[in-house]
Amino acid sequence: MKTITLIRHGEVQEDFIGKYNGHNDIALSKNGILQTLTLAKKLSNQHFDIVFCSDLRRTKQTLQVLQLQTNKVVLSKNLREKSWGEDEGKSFEQLTKEGKEYKDFMQWINSLSGESVEDFQKRVIEYFFLTIASSNAKNIAVVTHSGVIKILLKFIKNLNFEEAFSLRLAYNGTIILYFK
Repeated sequence: MKTITLIRHGEVQEDFIGKYNGHNDIALSKNGILQTLTLAKKLSNQHFDIVFCSDLRRTKQTLQVLQLQTNKVVLSKNLREKSWGEDEGKSFEQLTKEGKEYKDFMQWINSLSGESVEDFQKRVIEYFFLTIASSNAKNIAVVTHSGVIKILLKFIKNLNFEEAFSLRLAYNGTIILYFK
């Protein structure tokens, strides 16, 4: 059996909480580092054959603090959060003040700039199943972003986009997937 542990990065710097951060290369907050140290204790007895990690600073910093026992680490742009283009770093409130109107979930997501949600899903699903899940490794960790994990859960649980993005995943939240 193959085990894949999905790990969301720790809390980001305060100025970026509650914003569409996307590809912004931001660091963890002091609280995020403390959260990650707590998670590190829970994972300290596990050995991972391989760890896949987004190449953005908040995930790499999470990985560094976790100090996971592993034989190999692979950094990948394919595990980045969805790009929000010129809307990155803005909150819902800022975007509505700028004139963007919320009618429904998909209309809102499609009104924001950057990568389309379909392209984001394709990138994540293809990388996950072609690279991560198809790896010969038996015990895998993936350090990534909330949106990436929600896209995977959307696919695995057959959710629609709104259901998937309504799921709450705490900073340093983990989900374990088992594959036969």
